[in-house]
Amino acid sequence: MSQPRLFGGRYELDATVGRGGMAEVYRARDLRLDRLVAVKTLRHDLARDHVFQARFRREAQSAASLNHPAIIAVYDTGEDMIDGLSIPYIVMEYVDGRTLKELLDDDRKLLPERSAELVDGILKALEYSHDNGIVHRDIKPANVMLTRNAEVKVMDFGIARSMDDNQATMTQTSQVIGTAQYLSPEQARGERVDPRSDIYSTGCVLYELLTGRPPFTGDSPVSIAYQHVREEPVPPSQVDPQVPEWLEDITLRAMAKDRDQRYQSSAEMRADIQRGLAGMPTQAGTMAMAAAGATTMLPPTDDRYDDRYDDDYDDYDDEKKNNAGKTALWALLGIGVLASIVLVFWLLNRGPGEAERQAVPDVVGSTVEEARADLEALGFDNVSEEQRADPEAEAGTVVETDPEADSEIAVTEQIILYVSSGPDAREIPSVEGQSEADARSTLGDAGFENISSEQQSHASIASGQAIGTDPSAGDAVAPDTEITLYISSGPQQVEVPDLQGMTRDQAQSALDQRGLVASFHEVEDASTPPNTVTAQSIQSGQQVDPGTTVTVTVAIAPAQPDPPTDPEPQDPPPDTGEPTDPEEPETEPDGLVIGPGRQG
Repeated sequence: MSQPRLFGGRYELDATVGRGGMAEVYRARDLRLDRLVAVKTLRHDLARDHVFQARFRREAQSAASLNHPAIIAVYDTGEDMIDGLSIPYIVMEYVDGRTLKELLDDDRKLLPERSAELVDGILKALEYSHDNGIVHRDIKPANVMLTRNAEVKVMDFGIARSMDDNQATMTQTSQVIGTAQYLSPEQARGERVDPRSDIYSTGCVLYELLTGRPPFTGDSPVSIAYQHVREEPVPPSQVDPQVPEWLEDITLRAMAKDRDQRYQSSAEMRADIQRGLAGMPTQAGTMAMAAAGATTMLPPTDDRYDDRYDDDYDDYDDEKKNNAGKTALWALLGIGVLASIVLVFWLLNRGPGEAERQAVPDVVGSTVEEARADLEALGFDNVSEEQRADPEAEAGTVVETDPEADSEIAVTEQIILYVSSGPDAREIPSVEGQSEADARSTLGDAGFENISSEQQSHASIASGQAIGTDPSAGDAVAPDTEITLYISSGPQQVEVPDLQGMTRDQAQSALDQRGLVASFHEVEDASTPPNTVTAQSIQSGQQVDPGTTVTVTVAIAPAQPDPPTDPEPQDPPPDTGEPTDPEEPETEPDGLVIGPGRQG
């Protein structure tokens, strides 16, 4: 029997629970903490691709920075060697449940109010994410889990971006970012995204929960993206008359083409949903009524105007020509925009075999700027750089390319420029696991003196030990380069939740979400409903390390006493024929006999 795969020396992989475009997810057991986890690994065939490596690491960084009950928790990250190849992995909270996509694929009919409650859970996660400066960019039913306790969990921050990231647009390294059915118009146009882009995608999810189908469908991603940009969705109530008007108004406002007309934050949309569920008027409904009123308040028909238009048509000929010119101009602009969108999507979605092919030019000896300009002039836009020490090449000049010069490749393929770090460049040594003093000594021995240190939490490296450096170990840089030494502050602590009044299952779930271990202690308590938490060993709000055990006291019903048993029936004494005294006389210590009815 083959041994189970082990990642990081502690995560024993079990069954595969999911596959995606770049990763596989396994159910696994953390042997150190003896708990179920989910381990997400980069696919083996993509492990050599720097783009996917960077995207995978970005997911770990984005998700690890978010600690919220409605977001899948990240416990640990690392890399493991498989067949001589370094495979990164992310250890996450294991959720026993189903995705909304699986729910929809089963044709499960949800009440409109239940759909609104599910979206409220998604918005909770987005509100926390946006408050921490992270835009998800790929909200869709497949990225939303529903636990067996009916809790919503948002996952897959693989393409999430910081709001201050200048590259946070729709495309990156010639790949479409997002899923066509849930793309916001600005993503489809390749514009910069912000939290309102997630609001639009959430509106698309709400639309599908209410109607059982996405708002737009088509034969290709291009046609679907065109509809997101140019067409209005069919109102949900026309697909399902049971959709209430207030919920339709919320859905359509979230899906407004102009992001300024949408909800401006997740909290604003959540508040409107809560108002609707409570039977109160919604902001979306008020805006819809105002828009309808503006539409109906047209000038009354003027018969004289109609007659004049008919009789004096020639008098308005110049005005007509002017309007026609404006119309033609707008039509041309619209056609140009649509053509640009179609061209962009065609370029980004065509297969490698369809891409234009060019020979890689010889740029060795050129500066990085010159090399990039030469490559971009031929259509190569996926260019990256790596530093390399070279005793003969001037710093900042290209010493090699991958692929080599004259290789004929598709213009969408990546080209790596190996750039000289200068004749005196030195390689940064690895200091991982060393104390701060030893790490500084190691770097100093290698010729680096400009060293600063920075604290970072780390799940598996002890406090006070080095995590790594920036620039990274193995990079060749000039001796005077500033090197940041990252020192572990230990595992990122988590806050103990308030468990008072929860059921046993609720307490277990609340502790599991934070990576804490539950130990239950049962106490008989007649004054508390059975299976209710009455105490916890660590107070709520206290910060502790992941894996800490919290003893939870749970009330149980007191044991019932055994019912009294009737004494055995005694046989009556035999009848001797003599009269019997109903009471036996009592003899006092002094010899006096007290019969019935006598005192003293």
